[in-house]
Formats: sequence, C-alpha cells, structure tokens
Amino acid sequence: MYSLSLRAWPLWLGIWAVMASPPDMEADPSYARACPDYKRYSTFQHRPFSDGPMELPFQRPSIHCRTFTSPLVEKVIEDMTEKMVDKDLARLFENAFPNTLDTTVRWHVDGEAAHTELKARSSVDGKWGGAQSFVVTGDINAEWLRDSTNQLLQYQPLAKKDKKIFNLILGAINTQAEYVIESPYCNAFQPPPPSKLAATQNGQDDVVHPAYEPSFVFECKYELDSLAHFLSLGNSFYNHTGSLDFLTPRWYKALDTVLEVLDQQSQSTFDSETGRFERNAYTFSRRTDQGTETLPLSGVGNPLNYGTGLIRSAFRPSDDATILGFYIPANAQMAVELKKTADILFAAKNVGLSQILGKRAQSITDGIWQHGVVAHKNYGRVFAYEVDGYGSQILMDDANVPSLLALPIMGFLERNDPVYQNTRKMLLNKAGNPYYLEGRAFHGIGGPHVGLEHAWPMSLLLQAMTSDDDKEIMGCVDLVLSASPLGLVHESINVNQIRDYTRSWFAWANSVFAQTILDLAKRKPHLVFGKGAEPYIVE
Repeated sequence: MYSLSLRAWPLWLGIWAVMASPPDMEADPSYARACPDYKRYSTFQHRPFSDGPMELPFQRPSIHCRTFTSPLVEKVIEDMTEKMVDKDLARLFENAFPNTLDTTVRWHVDGEAAHTELKARSSVDGKWGGAQSFVVTGDINAEWLRDSTNQLLQYQPLAKKDKKIFNLILGAINTQAEYVIESPYCNAFQPPPPSKLAATQNGQDDVVHPAYEPSFVFECKYELDSLAHFLSLGNSFYNHTGSLDFLTPRWYKALDTVLEVLDQQSQSTFDSETGRFERNAYTFSRRTDQGTETLPLSGVGNPLNYGTGLIRSAFRPSDDATILGFYIPANAQMAVELKKTADILFAAKNVGLSQILGKRAQSITDGIWQHGVVAHKNYGRVFAYEVDGYGSQILMDDANVPSLLALPIMGFLERNDPVYQNTRKMLLNKAGNPYYLEGRAFHGIGGPHVGLEHAWPMSLLLQAMTSDDDKEIMGCVDLVLSASPLGLVHESINVNQIRDYTRSWFAWANSVFAQTILDLAKRKPHLVFGKGAEPYIVE
C-alpha cells in the first residue's frame, strides 16, 4: 500500500523524470518558475523504475530544473551504470552521484563573463572577485563549509578535463574564502550578497562572541573541521588539477584568518603561569532545552589544559557541542590539511608560510599521539574522541566526518595502523561505542544529533571504505541500499523501522554513497561490476 500510494502521486511529477532531456541539452532558465520544490519532489517515487527487485525510482529533476550540468558527469553515470551488475545499486548511484549538481548549486558565476556588480566590488577590495559558487546542503537554504566541500569531492577528479567543473570548484573555494574572512568562527552561511538571493533565518536565539551579521551567517557554531574543510577544498583542487589559480590575495587573507583562529583556540582555559581564568575568544549560548545545542559554563565550555599542541573545537561536525573541547578527529583533519597546504605553498615558492603551516601540522599531530591515544581495558591502545589535556577522555564516535572511523580516509594514517584497527573494532561494537546502534531493521553509528534510535547510512559507507573484507563491504553497501527505497540516501534511519528516516534530500550523504561506489569500482571492481572486471577510475 505504501509504495502504491507513492507511485499514484500526480502524473506530472513523474513526467519530470521520464522527460529528462539528453545530457548535452542546456537547461532553459525560463522553466525555473515551473520546477517543483525538490524537498517535496524527493519524497515521492518517479518513473522509470530500475530493473532490479527494489524497482527504485528515478529521482533526478528535469534537465531544465537542474542547477548545474556537465557532460563529463553524465558520461561517468553512463559508464558506471551500464557495467554495474546490481541494477538497483546502479539506479541509486545514478541518482546520488549528480545530486549536488542537480539540486544544490544555488548560485554560480564563472568569473569570465561580465558580471557588473561583481566587477564593481572586486575592483575596490577584491571581495567576491572571480568565479563564485554557492552550494547549499540540500533541504536547508544555507551553505555549510564542511558539507559543500564533501558534496563536491566526487567531481574533483573531473576538474582537469571539464572547464565548467573547474570553474565551479574554483568558485566554491573563492566563496568559502569570503565566508572565512568575514566570520571564521561560523559554520553555515547565507547566500552571497552579489547573488541577490534572499537570506533565511535559523529561528534560534543565540548569543555569540565574536558577533556576526545574520544576513551573512546562517549559524555560528565554531567547528574546527569547518576551517579544515576550507583548506581541503583547495588542496583537493590542486591535487587533481595542478592549478594554483585559487591562491588569490583573498585566499591568502582567509588563510591568515584561519591561522589566527588556530592561535586563539590553542590557548588554555587558565593562564599557564598565573592560573588565572582566560576567557576564550569564542563563546556561544543558545536558549534551548537540548544540552547538545549550547556550551556549558555560560557559553565558555569545559576547561582545557595548556601545552597540548591541540586546537579547541566548540562543536562537532554534527553541529552538537563538544563535551571536551579537544576534538581529536577535527585535529587530525586540520593536521593533514595544513601539511597539504604547506606543500602547495612550497610549490608556489612561498617557503616561509609553508614552513609555518608545516610546523603547526606537526605540533597538532604530536598532540594527538601524546594526548589523544589512551589505553582501553578491552581494545588496547585506541584513539579517544575528545580529551581535555587533563586526562579526561570521551570514548565514542559519531557518524559525521571527520570521525575516528574516517581517519584513514582523511589521510591521517593507514588503514592497517594497529591503534586505528583497535579503535575501529571498538567503534563498530555496541559494547565499545555508545552510539553504535542496532535494531531489527538497521544498524550503524549514529550520534546525539538525531537521538538514540537513528543510525546514519554515512557511517556504513565509511565502514565500507575503510575495509578490505569483501563480505563486510557488501554487507554495508547492501544495507544502505535497502534503506533507500526512495532512490536517495537519507541522513539517518530508524534502526527498528527502515522506512522511518530523517531528511529525504541530504546531498552530502548522496555524495558519500557515490564516493563509496567509485572507491569500490577502482579498488574492488568485482564487487560492483562482476567477476574479472577491470577497475574503473574517474579522471
């Protein structure tokens, strides 16, 4: 009855998908007013259905309603889906791989055409100069630095050959630089002023220092990984294109701003000599009955020790407050991205700045191994999730990236590292990780953000990408597939009722699914293409 009622939804909604035009056809802007709201559109099934037993719907909007198109992206979809043995899995990839481009590029200028207002602004102070891209998270009309970086990750290998993708990602770097310069302690942002798109409010009652402009910032939770993701976006771009085009004066100013935040957030709660309380540069208080949505001690957070080499993060990538501010996964990501950025600056002959970043990266790395590795009575030496430098520790993991499970994906260490392997065993066991959730229908890592009954498909995808075991990998992939009857990957799934989910349209999760399938196509092609298949590499 459930599936029939979905398929009986008014015919025109299905026609949007059935009538999808060839990939080389350009979208017609005049159609925009007739395009359905994708947040609603994504909750219904659309024809044609896949040939597999799940009969998954085709969830891509009409070509006229897609927010960005690329023939090379369409070629990857065609190459992959033709070869994939499981046609339901192929349909999920077909929907997920382009989802960010299809639905979330709310504003983009390539920096080459004559955009009068942008030229006027950039001629004075460089603000909003060059290519610009505003990429929303999906069902919320705001850009998270973390989400947008991850949403674009699977397109990075295409940037060298596709000028449109090149400019889209270059624009995303430039836009993130403007956000970081203006409000480096914030995590989510309104549409850029030149876009003339309307801002939306998050409906919260927050008191934040430093103060921010609500028309520019959607939410101002300081998350260390947001700044690491800003660096990551440029690092990945350089890695795949070899281009230094993003090293503009505005990017350098953003980098200086990042380093200033790192200096401020490496300070302890108490002066190391006098013991006097030193108020942190960032405080956050929200009027709420949810403890995870605000910081304790009047917005300051719990005390942190000095001399650790670690950097404070007030919030986690789930947007939940940290308990102990030295959040290890974000520190690991920052160390990796600072080192990569240092290498790029060395290639750009900026040796002095390169050395500064390299030293900071090493200091953080040393701090992680000294303070972030603890002895567990059952699992041996493992990474803690959060520490405070006094000896206190939180042992758990959350589905959101950066996470402890994702440490090798981030490049902090190899998958076979013994401390990581111990940690991985702990995290994927209910007895070791309080947020490893199991039920009648689903299992995986969840987190405080959506409660104690919802696990995130994203955690299963990370589990697959950090495994060499074929059975474990396909167990994870098949479970995510079974939890995606609407043809898209959701934020979280009720572990006892697989059709109970949060967020029908969550572009980041779809990007991680696409990245997982592409990882398997390269690393273990027989799992997706069949026995004896050759690797497929996107480049």
